[in-house]
Amino acid sequence: MQSVDKRKILVTCALPYANGSIHLGHLLEHIQTDIWVRFQRMRGHETYFVCADDAHGTPIMLKAQELGVTPEDMIAGVREEHMADFSDFLISFDNYHSTHSEENKAFSEEIYKRLHDKGHIKTRTISQLYDPEKGMFLPDRFVKGTCPKCKSEDENGDSCDNCGATYSPTEVINPRSVVSGATPILKDSEHYFFDLPAFEGMLKDWIRSGALQEEMANKLSEWFEQGLKQWDISRDAPYFGFEIPGAPGKFFYVWLDAPIGYIGSFKNLCNKNSSIDFDSFWNENSDAELYHFIGKDIIYFHSLFWPAVLEGAGFRKPTSVFAHGFVTVNGAKMSKSKGTFIKGRTYLDHLNPEYLRYYYAAKLTSRIDDLDLNLEDFAQRVNSDLVGKVVNIASRCASFITKRFDGMLSTTIENQALADEVMNAGDTIASYYEAREFSRAMREVMALADKVNEYIAVKEPWQLVKDETKQQEVQDICSLGINLFRIIMIYLKPVIPQLAKSTEEFLNDELLWDGHKTLLTNHKINKFKALLQRVDMDKVNAMIEDSKENLLETDSKTVATGPLADDPISEEIQFDDFAKIDLRIAKIINAEHVEKADKLLRLELDLGGETRQVFAGIKSAYQPEDLIGKHTVMVANLAPRKMRFGMSEGMVLAAGPGGKDLWILNPDEGAQPGMRVK
Repeated sequence: MQSVDKRKILVTCALPYANGSIHLGHLLEHIQTDIWVRFQRMRGHETYFVCADDAHGTPIMLKAQELGVTPEDMIAGVREEHMADFSDFLISFDNYHSTHSEENKAFSEEIYKRLHDKGHIKTRTISQLYDPEKGMFLPDRFVKGTCPKCKSEDENGDSCDNCGATYSPTEVINPRSVVSGATPILKDSEHYFFDLPAFEGMLKDWIRSGALQEEMANKLSEWFEQGLKQWDISRDAPYFGFEIPGAPGKFFYVWLDAPIGYIGSFKNLCNKNSSIDFDSFWNENSDAELYHFIGKDIIYFHSLFWPAVLEGAGFRKPTSVFAHGFVTVNGAKMSKSKGTFIKGRTYLDHLNPEYLRYYYAAKLTSRIDDLDLNLEDFAQRVNSDLVGKVVNIASRCASFITKRFDGMLSTTIENQALADEVMNAGDTIASYYEAREFSRAMREVMALADKVNEYIAVKEPWQLVKDETKQQEVQDICSLGINLFRIIMIYLKPVIPQLAKSTEEFLNDELLWDGHKTLLTNHKINKFKALLQRVDMDKVNAMIEDSKENLLETDSKTVATGPLADDPISEEIQFDDFAKIDLRIAKIINAEHVEKADKLLRLELDLGGETRQVFAGIKSAYQPEDLIGKHTVMVANLAPRKMRFGMSEGMVLAAGPGGKDLWILNPDEGAQPGMRVK
């Protein structure tokens, strides 16, 4: 590749929070990013991949207190654990740092100073919920109470899982502190705000510049419709983080210094490697490329708040922010009671990390869709594709070359047309990698593997070798098979680097991307050794069992299992509270999909003389046509709620954790529409 084509690329993942272990949900992002980074390196681009632990905030402080250690000691231990997990999953960071670092402190203060000097920092007094027993202001998620919209109990202080409403913690009914259980009080405090609305024009242009996926850009447009608000960037002591310069007792909110951690981690790398020019990557006139890979739940912070902060402080903005969906397991949200909330280390105790890397790659697209890790499909696909197709090519051909021809590949190309087809696929596969369409790349590679296997099966070298006059033909056939296996492994190297390394040792050749354009002739290979074992479902099941065992307590307390472990019984209510809810039998007279809604079905419900429209989040479990004619139970006196798709006039009752594991309530035969449920 000519030097004029060489790109300068800096890539980051979202920062894992430093109060818990890495699980398979985290690994989707890190594997996705690592595959893209490894591909760029194979293409010869100057590529750096950095990350860090997100080490600040109230949860860190409280967790350390609970463990009886300092926050510094706790985050240091968690960082070591995270780094070991990522290393064993073959995540190739150039640097893994921490937001609790001198570099991050310096950049947080510098960026704040620049924003302040330009008038982008405002102050005002606000009223917040305060825990009088713990002596601290409570973050939104440390308040629980009754949803002010639907009256659901035990909801979070900023949003309701039941009805989806968002609100201020001060609106919560009967609030309580998660920290101490005390009833919070309102207390005034001066806070510091970043003036986000001042950047509205720039942000509107930027999100439509191609920097974001279309789905992200469309979602962010809704924030402009609501109107951007000044962003609270300060928290009061006690708090674990960086103190705001010139403001004793005030600390930077974690979401201010966390993304700055990308800059801090890269600066730390530059400090250790003087050949890397920091300014050429972060200067506002930089011609380098900057990419953030994130989960869809933190789009707001990375695509509005973060680029505005960078713009205001005189740093360059990201080239692109790439969001992905969540991981489900066996069609449902990861569950601790089912053993499908799987930590990275628990997986590694049982299974090869490259199995997961390949399975994720085989299902990843450039969209923000959720990815389902179906464990049976996982085993079948890895066994079929990697073992049954790719490695099978080498295992069918290698022994003939080493035993009959002293390990030497032929000088003759037996089927030039097939060789050209496999070699010429490289540009298409490269375009898929570049666009993060990994699943399309994997389909293309496996289609090539099928053709190579078919070629070998038709030629039957195991039959030809019996004829002494056919020995050259056997060498030619098997040499071509080995060569095409080599090219296929070049295409797969970003996904399965460990298997690629074993392949390099077997072939006595380095797998370089441009190597897909050439074939090895008159080249000596080494003796073939088994490259990959099949996925054993017994090990998969053992991993699930071990994930369940991680929940067991070491003392003599009774441990809840099953649904109660995932969703504990809410606080007691009085009969008068229950009596306010009017439950009625309803007949589903029509059901249909809702355009552009991932989870909703639109239901028409007959209440015995009155028809209601309800939008129910049951699309993952039911086809509309299967619901028509069924009887169910609905909350009939729930205030109508205006949704993007229309007015929802009630709520259908269903049980289950979600996904495919969801069941609407069906009354016994004889119940009629309109009957009250008591």
